[in-house]
Amino acid sequence: QSQQEELPNENNLIKINDNSIFDGKTLDGWEITQFGPQGPVTVSDGKIKLDFGDGCTGITSTRDVPKVNYEITLDAKRTSGNDFFCGLTFPVNDSFCSFIVGGWGGSVVGLSNINNESAINNETKTTKRFENNTWYTIKLRVTPKKIEAWIDNDKMVDYAYKNGELSIRNDVNLSKPLGICSWNTSAELRNIRLERTEEK
Repeated sequence: QSQQEELPNENNLIKINDNSIFDGKTLDGWEITQFGPQGPVTVSDGKIKLDFGDGCTGITSTRDVPKVNYEITLDAKRTSGNDFFCGLTFPVNDSFCSFIVGGWGGSVVGLSNINNESAINNETKTTKRFENNTWYTIKLRVTPKKIEAWIDNDKMVDYAYKNGELSIRNDVNLSKPLGICSWNTSAELRNIRLERTEEK
């Protein structure tokens, strides 16, 4: 089962740089996403706090971001609620997709959307038990061939995206090109990094 796969050997990638995209103190390089009925977004103690809102609460990058050949890592935790505490929207060439962590009642993980189907209904769906107030390390890699994602050391997604059409749900359209949000859930984020990579 894919959940049990370990992180891959890194020798097939060249790391171009290793940049933090959250300074731990401010939202410099980010903006609060104006979803409408979102909850408050604050920064303290090295963390971004996404408080409970009616729908999505999140942040969107104001930086230029790569469209392919990159990795994003961050720590995220759910502090209250029972839906996704990390909806990571990201570019893939000229398309966009979202990696959903803890959706649909709290346990669904996968990509939204594949061929217009959300994570709950497409081939990338997996499930994982998440505990509140527990940090999880999330890693996403986009190469010219695949989208891969891990939670801690468990590989959750290994998708050759040439096989399907990528898109995002309308709920997170304002998260483009790169954004992180929660849904009817309070969450915290820290240690957000973006590394450009190049396949050898």
